Amino acid sequence: MNAPPMLALSPLEARVLGVLSEKQLTTPDYYPLTLNALVAGCNQKTSRQPVMSVTEGEVQMALDALKRHTLVMDSFGTSGRVMRFAHNINKVLGLSQAHVALLTVLMLRGPQTPGELRINCERMYSFPDISSVEAYLDELAERHGLVMQLPKQAGSREHRYAHLLCGAPEAEAEAPEPRAGGGDVTTGEIAALKHNLASLRDEVSELRALLDRVYGELGLKRDA
Repeated sequence: MNAPPMLALSPLEARVLGVLSEKQLTTPDYYPLTLNALVAGCNQKTSRQPVMSVTEGEVQMALDALKRHTLVMDSFGTSGRVMRFAHNINKVLGLSQAHVALLTVLMLRGPQTPGELRINCERMYSFPDISSVEAYLDELAERHGLVMQLPKQAGSREHRYAHLLCGAPEAEAEAPEPRAGGGDVTTGEIAALKHNLASLRDEVSELRALLDRVYGELGLKRDA
């Protein structure tokens, strides 16, 4: 296994890089991207996890950091008038288009299973089957050190994969195991329910007393 590249991107830098790669593959007529288009892509509400709300200044700082890794280049595009930006992932990391598509979706949408990746990569690269996705993921993990397989979540039949451009992802809290018997309730839970019920009864009594006082001050008679 090759050593992973000496990269430690911030979440925003990974988002910027992912947006540039996504737009190159899905809307090539508008690529390279202007700063405004890049900000819009970073703040996009769909196909993003997590959803972000970033400013032009923050995106510009991320671009400057990515340029130092030569992962982003300035470009004026065909117009030659407005500054635009392009990524350089393929050359810097030595990846094929299939690898880039997988890495792009992981940067934009977070950890996913091979089946989810195959569907979400469709506009960028068409994988014939899940086994081909898994083969490319294995290469990204073992040869390039760019992704890792995560432990299975409780109740899940598939492993998920995460990118390592921002370092290893934090361990997720496992879902609690279901109790034997399914619907059994503990003594502590019964006590808590009784306490909550008693509190509700006290609040109802206070509200009734307040209502009686209001009606009395208005000279009205309240129905029982």
